[in-house]
Amino acid sequence: MRVLRVGLGAAAVLLLATVAVAADFDWFRDFNVMAQADPSGIRARIGARFKIGDAEIDAVLGNVGSAADAYMVFRLGEMAHHPPAYVLERYKGGKQKGWGALAKSLGIKPGSAEFHALKRGHDLDGDGGGKGKDKGKGKGKKDKDKGKGKKQKG
Repeated sequence: MRVLRVGLGAAAVLLLATVAVAADFDWFRDFNVMAQADPSGIRARIGARFKIGDAEIDAVLGNVGSAADAYMVFRLGEMAHHPPAYVLERYKGGKQKGWGALAKSLGIKPGSAEFHALKRGHDLDGDGGGKGKDKGKGKGKKDKDKGKGKKQKG
């Protein structure tokens, strides 16, 4: 009975850790669906975005669980000024803690602009951080209100 209890406890901890990692960044699921639908396209976009070749993409993809994980290795390396191999080694040693914890350990502070960019999503579409939300302008009110009440010329 005691073995069963310990086994169930370990399973519960593992499940919670998996959920915590998946919930770390909400955009991962959509990114991975996109990658499954067009694997060569996502590889090309990652290569173009980070200016890397197939060998480096293969090396990272072969050592992580998903395309979103690979993207994060490259993105965190870029943000923290470390090569992807360094980030990958840190990932392997602490992936159960989640990407947020890894970002923090690499010097990307929670609440910083860099950390918020990671939370918003990938930047493979050229919009600077994900799904088109905010784009670093708060809630977008400054641009929305610009020019209101003024007559347009022409």
